[in-house]
Amino acid sequence: MSEQIHGYLAAFDTPADIMHAAEQVRDAGFQRWDVHTPFPVHGMDSAMGLKRSRVQSVTLLGGITGFTVGMSMVWFMNAFDYPLIVGGKPLFSPLFAFPVAYELTILFAAFGTLGGMFLFNRLPMHYHPVMKAVTWPRATDDRFFIAIDAEDPQFDADRTREFLQEIGGKDIAALEP
Repeated sequence: MSEQIHGYLAAFDTPADIMHAAEQVRDAGFQRWDVHTPFPVHGMDSAMGLKRSRVQSVTLLGGITGFTVGMSMVWFMNAFDYPLIVGGKPLFSPLFAFPVAYELTILFAAFGTLGGMFLFNRLPMHYHPVMKAVTWPRATDDRFFIAIDAEDPQFDADRTREFLQEIGGKDIAALEP
């Protein structure tokens, strides 16, 4: 093709069709591609060959940070800022600090999850060329799509289009940049 394209978008009718097509695209060695479905399809991550999300690591790091900050804050306030001995109780006890540490653990874990999701998913992405495709609105209703990016090392305009037809793709559209 002589014109510059961003990639191809191919439609599929059923979850089984898109699952089988995703496995074939993965096995063909494509690296820059995605599946768009109107609802979650169980097993699609493994069909696409996706690894586990790294967001959970950021969530754990946020939670540990929140717990540490909570415990340290209460310890510092009781030991240095406002030492108050009541009834012979120690200046610091984890039991006294637990409510604060618990709440900060949840707060920092939530911030870590949100931040990690935005970072690793490259959000916010306000526009993507797939949104220009005429058939794209059906991705929220009753069609399943595979989009292969032209920046993929395996991408060749003619061979990729033929490949999408071979695996059962319908309404194959070239995506304008």
